[in-house]
Amino acid sequence: MKPKGMLVVAGVMSGTSADGINVALVRVGETRGGAGQRSGRASVVGGRQYAGRTLQLLGHVEFPYAKQVRSAVLGAMNAEEISVAELARLNFLLGELYADAVLSAQRRFRVKSELVGCHGQTLYHQGEPKPFLGRKLAATWQTGEAATIAARVGVPVISDFRPADMAVGGKGAPLVPFLDYLLFADSPGGRVVQNIGGIANLTAIPAGAGASDVVAFDTGPGNMVMDAVTEQLFSRPYDRGGKIAASGEALDRVIDDILRRPFFRRSPPKAAGREEFGREFVREFFESCGRARKQDVVATATALTARSIADAVERFVVKASPGGRNQPYAEMILSGGGAKNPTLVRMLSNQLAALSIKIRFSDEFGLPSEAKEAVAFAMLAYETWHRRPSNLPSATGAKRAAVLGKISYP
Repeated sequence: MKPKGMLVVAGVMSGTSADGINVALVRVGETRGGAGQRSGRASVVGGRQYAGRTLQLLGHVEFPYAKQVRSAVLGAMNAEEISVAELARLNFLLGELYADAVLSAQRRFRVKSELVGCHGQTLYHQGEPKPFLGRKLAATWQTGEAATIAARVGVPVISDFRPADMAVGGKGAPLVPFLDYLLFADSPGGRVVQNIGGIANLTAIPAGAGASDVVAFDTGPGNMVMDAVTEQLFSRPYDRGGKIAASGEALDRVIDDILRRPFFRRSPPKAAGREEFGREFVREFFESCGRARKQDVVATATALTARSIADAVERFVVKASPGGRNQPYAEMILSGGGAKNPTLVRMLSNQLAALSIKIRFSDEFGLPSEAKEAVAFAMLAYETWHRRPSNLPSATGAKRAAVLGKISYP
């Protein structure tokens, strides 16, 4: 069938690692059967069909932040003190950088977008309500001026996706499970789709699952702690290829203590950010490691990510099936920057062996691991443009489905 409602959408993502901007140019359409229909295999590059939609990845590119920009972004995240003027300027600066990134991607792949979905840069995310001036509130803030992007690119921009979910009782995260369900719910066996960005998050899709059966949540630190430790000890932005971690020995006692913390024991839905695993956490992590070798500290941070993921899968996915029976899951599909770290992947694979879960990569399905989140926000923007909800209440804890985002016109 010839797809209808075809749009080229630019998905723009900058994650909690604050290493730069990812742009994915995606052609999205619908089959004549409509958006509720599922058919075909999960594949992006080939433009296959699923859930009544067709997706084709036209191109993907990454733009690293300049050093001073990354420093400014990291300094603003969960900051104790920062001027309003600096925050306002950062908002408009990021809008300019996002526009630059979209325009550059369009030139590189000779494609003109018709819609932009921009996640923005998270500066603060508090999914759980906390007291503030007489009210209990949850709060989130993604910065990057969408009006600037719309004016420069010349197409509508959908941004600020998380608040609509939070307004109906959700955690505002994770939102990528909407794409995970579309792409990977066609397997005869259960699948865990695991993204390892700054924060690690999973989507658990039981065999034969409907959207309401999907479970998704943040498992804990992804690359965030590893990167911070590597930067402080070795003056490198990250452990390229996991080589430093591979030369060290993880301190199991440190990991055991951390995994007893309330976040890891709390049942989903749950979301995390630098508020849980940022500067304060890293300072405590260094204190726990004491006078260990520098390589051992990096190895411990890497093993913490692997073990926290595996523990979350065992505790909240495999052993949380209805009736108390273990739910069989055959595969974990990895994406995100952590998927490029062989040491982390090896550690995770060893942890998952006891659960008989095999690791695969989203690249095998035609979706480059580093492009996935940008593709997800292109897809979310497409749904919003058509006034359709795209949160999964079973993943975010929302009381109902919601149309996400805000629209800025050129």
